[in-house]
Amino acid sequence: MVRAGITVDRLVLAAAELADEEGFDKVTVSALARRFGVKDASLYSHVKNLRELRVRLALLASGEMNDAIGAAVAGRSGRDALVAFADAYRDYALAHPGRYAATQQRIELDEVADTAVFRRAVELTYGMLRGYGLTEPDLTDAGRLLRSTFHGYIHLELGGGFAHARPVAASWARSLDALHRTLENWGNAA
Repeated sequence: MVRAGITVDRLVLAAAELADEEGFDKVTVSALARRFGVKDASLYSHVKNLRELRVRLALLASGEMNDAIGAAVAGRSGRDALVAFADAYRDYALAHPGRYAATQQRIELDEVADTAVFRRAVELTYGMLRGYGLTEPDLTDAGRLLRSTFHGYIHLELGGGFAHARPVAASWARSLDALHRTLENWGNAA
């Protein structure tokens, strides 16, 4: 029997809150059952397993990040779009580290390919990169460069890896300038 008040949406939101409070690795069915005051088995009428819960959490977080990025890049192109995109990405990750970590887990394409969230993430990234005149396969390559640069920077920042006296935001801005120059000259690199 489904426990009154528990829905898939409430369960995923509770998982997101737990991830931000204690870390993505602490998101378990048992931890969520304790939050709802029920036995673990009660939650399996809402999700089939921990994997499904974590994928749903990643989709929730990706949707939230998409919304922030979409609002930030609206009406912008080139360097302005890149900076708005990157700043929204970083701001979300710093404000919601557990949710952000959920978006970085390995998810098989068949788990998300038919979701609007996945399509929108690709559209936002490719839309911004098309402002630099890129087409495939350069869109994919440049998208991978951006994701790995953003994630690496954010991972180090969240982990306290930037102990130098220079402000982290100043280095972030210089990194974005370098990415902008790289994207402007992408076709010349071949």
